[in-house]
Amino acid sequence: MSEQRPPDIEIYVKSCSVNQLEQWLESCGSSLQPNLSQGAAHEYKLTTNQVDITVLIHEKVAGKAWTSVWFKSDKTPWMNDLECARQATAALNTQIRCIAGGWSEGDDPDEWWKLEKGEEELIKWLTN
Repeated sequence: MSEQRPPDIEIYVKSCSVNQLEQWLESCGSSLQPNLSQGAAHEYKLTTNQVDITVLIHEKVAGKAWTSVWFKSDKTPWMNDLECARQATAALNTQIRCIAGGWSEGDDPDEWWKLEKGEEELIKWLTN
């Protein structure tokens, strides 16, 4: 039985510029096209494995140091948020956080993976 893919993937990146994120996203697919940019919110079309994926980058969420990167598709190159976070932290050399479970009934919404410098740790992150 294969693992069910989540409907989307979201990671939180610490202290990273939009330009650095764009360079990483370009390395994740065959093309990256900007669609819209308004203030701290940026939307892109990432083409990977011949599939177009909408990617939203939202700066200064969960405190001023954190940027959300949201892949609005179940057709990403990764099976889950943690796989994406592992690739991002290696490529960007910064701390990445992602939800430990999903958003299903019974999951702890405050349990997150913290990835940095090859280390992975489950933490409580109160984002509200």
